[in-house]
Amino acid sequence: MFLSVFDMFKVGIGPSSSHTMGPMVAAARFLDQLRASPFTVHGLRASLHGSLAFTGVGHATDRAVILGLAGFLPDTYDAEKAEQALLNIKETKTVSPEGFEPLRFDPNADLLFDYGAPLPGHANGLILMATDAQGDVIRQETFYSVGGGFVLTEAELAKGKDTDDGAPVPYPFKSAAEMLEMCAKTGKTIADLKRENELSRRNADALQTGMMRIWEVMKGCMDRGLEQDGILPGGLKVKRRAPGIRRALEAERGRNLTAPHVINDWISVYAMAVNEENAAGGQVVTAPTNGAAGVIPATIRYWLDHVPGAREADIGTFLLTAAAIGGLVKFNASISGAECGCQAEVGSASAMAAAGLAAVLGGSPQHIENAAEIALEHHLGMTCDPVKGLVQVPCIERNGLGAIKAVSAASLALRGDGTHFVPLDSAIETMRQTGEDMSEKYKETALGGLAVNIPNC
Repeated sequence: MFLSVFDMFKVGIGPSSSHTMGPMVAAARFLDQLRASPFTVHGLRASLHGSLAFTGVGHATDRAVILGLAGFLPDTYDAEKAEQALLNIKETKTVSPEGFEPLRFDPNADLLFDYGAPLPGHANGLILMATDAQGDVIRQETFYSVGGGFVLTEAELAKGKDTDDGAPVPYPFKSAAEMLEMCAKTGKTIADLKRENELSRRNADALQTGMMRIWEVMKGCMDRGLEQDGILPGGLKVKRRAPGIRRALEAERGRNLTAPHVINDWISVYAMAVNEENAAGGQVVTAPTNGAAGVIPATIRYWLDHVPGAREADIGTFLLTAAAIGGLVKFNASISGAECGCQAEVGSASAMAAAGLAAVLGGSPQHIENAAEIALEHHLGMTCDPVKGLVQVPCIERNGLGAIKAVSAASLALRGDGTHFVPLDSAIETMRQTGEDMSEKYKETALGGLAVNIPNC
């Protein structure tokens, strides 16, 4: 089993990795299929199912599909060009992806929200269709957006997990127990194992450059969120709070009146800044999802800005360790809110962040595994109930608390000797079982929880 650090951390756009990035990627893959097919395509259609239908408008799934069919991709997304493209598509009722003549696509007629039963493979399903000159479907493909921007066709999902099919890596592990055993046998850290696996796919310069770009995009997103005032889109009229909190915290510095617990406000504001940018549709890094994108960068920023001895040179160790833990969660359970609730998103992110922080603070592999377990265990059962289907309430504050839990989990683990009662593997399996048992209305459908108990929403 191998999931790259660049699978767990992908540059994309908000507000959702599964509902925005995934459908856009699916549309791009469908266009590639059509380019390789012998058919002459005259038009396109799409239908959204399950959670993609129920919360699709709030998560900009409709925009993502339309823009994806027009040739846009998350990692090269240009907001200004996208807005112009949407206006042109609305007016001409056509899309013009590269390699095709203009294709018929009327967003009002050719994009269907199906509120019936979800497709059988996953809660996030969409069907993309190509039509001939008479409007008959000549090719179609079912895609599933399985969380974190990962997309599988129906056939790929049937084969199993979406893991790398390349040559074997030097240190394969499918469980935390296997990972710890490899560390004990080789004397290597978790980051060492992950780095060696990555180097079997790319050279050292590409690995380091890629990881630093991840951090640069994370930090850029955070910095914009700390500066940008205003109201978030979507109709809830949620005010951006991160800039105001940041200004208040900066004004309090040096007064000798600040209580120790105010460090939690710094951690929270870093996370909230990221998720306010995500909610506004800005550039963001899935970590491991967009809905949980603030937890890991907030934890890194806390470490860099507030912990003596922290160095940017060690960010690679943080990200590699976090990616190793995230890979275990994804492979053995889920990182999808539509599949397992928010325990799979913010819970997974908190576990990854706790592991990364424990690593850069000098923890042993046992300390790191313990930190991840503590963070995940104390998110078990958390539902995904976005108000009005928007990644705003409770998602933005929830990232702040997820980062605080990550810091606390790492600190608590480092106070011990690495031994503990509940293994990380058990916490991951419990999360999977809990997700299976959780009612669908608490899994990113906006049909339960806070989503139905807030007045006037």
